Amino acid sequence: MVKTKKVKVKDKWREKRWLMVEAPESFGGMVLASIPTTDPDKAVGRVLETTLFDLLKQDIQQYTIKLYFQIVKVEGDRAFTILKGQEYSRDYLRSLVRRGSSMVNMIRDYTTKDGFKVRVYVVAFTQFRINSSRKRGIREAADKVVSDKAKNMTYDQFSQEVVYGKMATDILSEAKKITPLRHIGIRKMKLISSGKPEIKVEQVTQTA
Repeated sequence: MVKTKKVKVKDKWREKRWLMVEAPESFGGMVLASIPTTDPDKAVGRVLETTLFDLLKQDIQQYTIKLYFQIVKVEGDRAFTILKGQEYSRDYLRSLVRRGSSMVNMIRDYTTKDGFKVRVYVVAFTQFRINSSRKRGIREAADKVVSDKAKNMTYDQFSQEVVYGKMATDILSEAKKITPLRHIGIRKMKLISSGKPEIKVEQVTQTA
């Protein structure tokens, strides 16, 4: 009778460590998730998706804002993140479209006071159809507000104003002088590069 040698199977799941992924201090430093990993160093660069509602637990409408946090450093069982980007959900953006009105888009790159490069997508919906001159006026008003803020704010301050809606409110104050608006906001923002060599920003595909 041939004896078969028993092979001990490794339980890879038991070898994993759990990391508590934290939001940046500028967003409260709350725990976003707990993730398993066999090599903590390989967790750097991973991106976690959540919503503004999950972050603040205030208004159910905040589910329409998606947030992306990227792990930039691991210490022990803690993983620290940076805001990689934010955007409207597809359903929310679709719900803003109306017949008989104009949609105005502006996409520009800006650099914050501390050297972070961001791409900002502004979208506006008017009360009625407007001509190209007024569309240009809305874009110029939005560009001036965002540009002034970027030059005078750190990335943490800038991203807070985007996520919490303060920047959209300030753009509205200027743009509504040109034409009545139903909505204006930052439909998307993404971090292109950081001003800190130790923070490597990975390219992450997000919906347009």
